[in-house]
Amino acid sequence: MIQRFADWLVYGILGLDAGTSLGVAVNFFVYDTVKIILLLFSISFVMGIINAYFPIERLRRYLTTHKLYGLDYFMAALFGGITPFCSCSSVPLFIGFVKGGIPLGVTLTFLIASPLVSEIAIAMFLGTFGVKATLIYVVSGTVLSMVAGYILGKMRLEPYLSDWVKQAQQQSNARSEQWEAEKTPFWKRLPIITRESWGIVRGVLVYILIGIGIGATMHGFVPEGFFEQSLSADQWWSVPLAVVLAAPMYANAAGIVPIVEVFVAKGIPLGTAIAFMMSVIGLSIPEATMLKKVMTWRLIGIFFGVVTLLIIISGYLFNWML
Repeated sequence: MIQRFADWLVYGILGLDAGTSLGVAVNFFVYDTVKIILLLFSISFVMGIINAYFPIERLRRYLTTHKLYGLDYFMAALFGGITPFCSCSSVPLFIGFVKGGIPLGVTLTFLIASPLVSEIAIAMFLGTFGVKATLIYVVSGTVLSMVAGYILGKMRLEPYLSDWVKQAQQQSNARSEQWEAEKTPFWKRLPIITRESWGIVRGVLVYILIGIGIGATMHGFVPEGFFEQSLSADQWWSVPLAVVLAAPMYANAAGIVPIVEVFVAKGIPLGTAIAFMMSVIGLSIPEATMLKKVMTWRLIGIFFGVVTLLIIISGYLFNWML
């Protein structure tokens, strides 16, 4: 429905040509803006209800005081894998987790795994590259998410969350305690939850528009064949170069798998092509722009640095194993 609306607005009302770079870019911008705003409001609303009724503080204390031997990170990676979100679409749910006080390392595991491993991409990978490559992709994506989340969690980076999200955490906890003490009925909580959800949308709207604008520009105007020409040589630096070139891009896993297939057909090693894919869906500049509302630039830099290093290592391992 959203895609039909975007097509109607861009190609019907605005009269742009679907075969031009401008038409493709504007259509992409309209579609993703509407989709992410609706998703952000919906998830913020659901998380508001959860925070109001579910003992999230008790869960937070349990996760921070009990040794789960990696099970919490595995569950976060598994939940990320079954949610059909791209990197920017994962940000709203990430905000809800952080706002609810879930440990940062666990929430970052979800943020990495959600776009990196999806059931649609797995099915496409299976049909294109076979069982062995698919298993390596799924296992490496899951392990990468868990290792990155664990490392980032041990670095105790909570002080580098933005003041906006810290204030949202405090307000959420205080209001939940007040409602619980006063036994406030749901119909009285609903207007406040709705208002707070829309407040989250307003708070990140500028970052959403900037991030999607960058992604739309790259989506519509990157010359065809540019990446194949840059990565065709089988050199040691091809994996890091693939990761760097992919960062400005923006797509979900299902959308990038056909490109990976083209890369491999052009002679690019599969590990290099998968490193490119992981960078597109896990390290996009639009995602970084949206995360600026939640994280300081220092935290974003550390987050992207750790994930970048692990993706490069994964690319080398893929080339060695395949």
